[in-house]
Amino acid sequence: MRRVLMISPQFPPDTGAATHRVRLLAPHLPRHGWEPTILTVDPRDYEGRLDPGLQELVPPDLRVIRCRAWPARLTRRVGVGDLGLRAFTALRARARELLEREAFHALFITIFPAYPAMLGPALKRRFGVPFVLDYIDPWIGAWGDTVGGGPDGRPDWKSRLSRAVAAFLEPRAVRAADAITAVSDATWEQLRARYPALQRVPCASIPFGGEPADFERVRRVPRANEYFDPGDGCAHVCYAGTLLPLGGETLRAVLEAVRRLAGRRPELYHRLRLHFFGTSNQTTPGAPPRVLPMARVVGVDDVVREQSARIDYLDALTVQTQATALLLLGSSEAHYTASKLFPALYARRPILAVCHEASSVVDILGKIGGAPTIRVVTYGDAERAETRVDAIGAALEALVERPRYDETAVDRAAMDEYQASALAGRLAHVLDGVAREGRG
Repeated sequence: MRRVLMISPQFPPDTGAATHRVRLLAPHLPRHGWEPTILTVDPRDYEGRLDPGLQELVPPDLRVIRCRAWPARLTRRVGVGDLGLRAFTALRARARELLEREAFHALFITIFPAYPAMLGPALKRRFGVPFVLDYIDPWIGAWGDTVGGGPDGRPDWKSRLSRAVAAFLEPRAVRAADAITAVSDATWEQLRARYPALQRVPCASIPFGGEPADFERVRRVPRANEYFDPGDGCAHVCYAGTLLPLGGETLRAVLEAVRRLAGRRPELYHRLRLHFFGTSNQTTPGAPPRVLPMARVVGVDDVVREQSARIDYLDALTVQTQATALLLLGSSEAHYTASKLFPALYARRPILAVCHEASSVVDILGKIGGAPTIRVVTYGDAERAETRVDAIGAALEALVERPRYDETAVDRAAMDEYQASALAGRLAHVLDGVAREGRG
């Protein structure tokens, strides 16, 4: 059996979205001929709340090695909070130690955070081990260009500096990579457009995927739902995940559709409850709301509930399984693929997805199912989300009036292609390729 060292600063019990990338793939690699070792950060050095329940989902026989990062309470004094930067030297030292005393046939480095990607070229030069660079999100995207940490989400000096550093580092990382994996075709296609030399480098799409065992656990050991009563007669439509900086247009179109519903079907409007969980992507209490301010402007805040801080993973699965319907919101960026797509599918609840027409979400949902279980409203670069308000309203009205999950409308065989076990097979195929080509 070949061996792969998987470097992922975020890993359970950390609650960041990136923690699930390696958590989902690594346990299934041995059945495809690869023995994984996970190199990650000590839980004491994560910021925000930890999720012990998430740690319980990690198989006890999975080898996980942890290292300490610089404490955030010290580094933030000089303006550095990024986990990848705080852990970089420790990850490098521990990776070197492992590679010096053990045989590994490949490295797998997932970003975000992005800076550990630079470990790939350095470790490859020193030890001759090929590496795969995995993209959960684009390293160079809208951040620091059209959005940032300034007032009203505008770019500020720090976001511009981050973008400039990314523009300097990314080509050095990707040109040394032996293969690129990403959550969608659009993500690696953008890379190839930016770096023509990547035409010769294997690229593969590996979505986040879903793990049926996670939902089996939630159903076997139910958690209390402290956010709403699923039996109160209301229609609880739930969105779980960060509200992206470029997702504001999509959100506003949905809220405008809700406002029009109030005028057209007031009896349905008063039954509707729109719940948003984890919109800030922060785990600390008191995270500023991102949805409610816009809902107040539109005039629908009486039916909107927002829990802006990220909730624990198993709590998120609980509200998804108990919701009347689930809402998936896209971004104005075509590459965007919702990490919550497959948990939403395995929750077995009706879905309303409002996404860019070029998003892989549209293609995947088209393969898996149709109305009444799955409704998709698309927009594009020319026909923006604001032009699709009526279509969103019609889909939302149908969900509130006749919420129904029809098993026969879902292609389970198509869903199986996106299970974590099947996606681990895709990754193993990529790893086989880089190992077969030789070391370094």
